[in-house]
Amino acid sequence: MIVDVALLKDGETSFDFQVAPEKIDLEGEAVKLKDAVKIEGNLKNRIAQTDVQGKISGKIEIECNRCLQAAEMHLEFPFDAVFVTAENYTQEKEAELRAGDLEVSIFEGDKLDLTELTREQILLNLPTQVFCREDCQGLCQKCGANLNLIDCNCEEEKIDPRWSALKNLKL
Repeated sequence: MIVDVALLKDGETSFDFQVAPEKIDLEGEAVKLKDAVKIEGNLKNRIAQTDVQGKISGKIEIECNRCLQAAEMHLEFPFDAVFVTAENYTQEKEAELRAGDLEVSIFEGDKLDLTELTREQILLNLPTQVFCREDCQGLCQKCGANLNLIDCNCEEEKIDPRWSALKNLKL
């Protein structure tokens, strides 16, 4: 969805739309959208910047970090983005950045692409660790078998003879 910032009435508008999975390019990422992504929020046009706040929700399919099987999960998170036109952004070669400056994006012209903003926010809010289930056993270190599906019966590592007496110890 493309919003023409110059045509905003009263400098503010709300939005509520869905984007089909094929419209959001996540190629090269280990994630796939299962359904349409819902985006809702509001857009405020100020003198030198445009603020976009809202919430994104949808279902994704992502690889489990332990067994590499596809895991389905629901994403729902708020976002807050600030856009500044190139002429309102600093032109200095050297400028000190503050923490808030990292949230600012530059856009050309009068149009904002909320679909691209959605793609960016999904990638920024992906979980760092994903498990298909809490008790996922992962892959065998020797043969690579999925331990959730089969017991591979690979031999255990050789025990250091100094510790072998502890193997028979029962609590």
